[in-house]
Amino acid sequence: MNRITLSRNPEEFIERAVIRFTQNSSANHRKVDGGKYWETPLIGFASGNDPLFNQYKKVIGKFHLTPREVFELTFGKKRQPQELSVISWVLPTSEDIRLSNRKEVDYPSLLWAHARDFGEQFNIKLRNHVVSQLKKRGYRAVAPMNASFWRRLRSPKVGLASNWSERHVAYACGLGAFGLSDGLITTKGKAMRVGSVVTDLILKPSEKPFPHRQANCLYYFNGTCRTCASRCPAGAITEKGHDKEKCFEYTYGVVLRDKKTEYGVKITGCGLCQTKVPCEFEIPKLIQKEYLRKK
Repeated sequence: MNRITLSRNPEEFIERAVIRFTQNSSANHRKVDGGKYWETPLIGFASGNDPLFNQYKKVIGKFHLTPREVFELTFGKKRQPQELSVISWVLPTSEDIRLSNRKEVDYPSLLWAHARDFGEQFNIKLRNHVVSQLKKRGYRAVAPMNASFWRRLRSPKVGLASNWSERHVAYACGLGAFGLSDGLITTKGKAMRVGSVVTDLILKPSEKPFPHRQANCLYYFNGTCRTCASRCPAGAITEKGHDKEKCFEYTYGVVLRDKKTEYGVKITGCGLCQTKVPCEFEIPKLIQKEYLRKK
């Protein structure tokens, strides 16, 4: 696509760039068996002026960056929030990886750990690819999670956090809603990874189809489901929500210690709460029926 096509339909240009790279990049092919880490992505957009970005400073912490702050940190130039856009995508985990993780009860499967490590390396390349495509056409762009200013920290309000949450950005872009385990439940489920880019290309914001931030979770819908809690070997998920400290200690302590060498990875993830649950690869069917009923 050339600049004229981009100017006529920038949303389609971005969608094609993300999807084609995911389909064609060798980095999306597993070293262990040649299969793919990620299926066809979901893509959404938000205005830099979306009020959610300022709300995150109250909900998560003042340290959580707005698109305007991200842009200024990167380029040293000020822009009005409405002059910026945010691109977000969801990378749904391939079915065979999900199936392998369903069988596990204490540790993630080999394929899941490879997706968490090598599949996220692909996601880093995808972020860079989107930035590169925009820069080639005269726009400024940055992938905050790839930037030197991105960091993890602990917040008095929410515990473990970061200064740019990919899941919260995806929520602002209309791609999903949160569940009991803190996972983002999208139309392709919550077994996935997320990426994003901030740019001065103006994009039409995506619709926000979900009525509230926990709309896609069966537990919050009617109290009938706590399957993710029963799947968690660390006991980190209860009716009160997700204990990030317990989750972190198990995933980056126990699992990494026991499986890092065996699996040949630097990071394993866990993902047991993301598989063998009603929201693994879709919004739970009961909630889908409710959405259809209200249309």
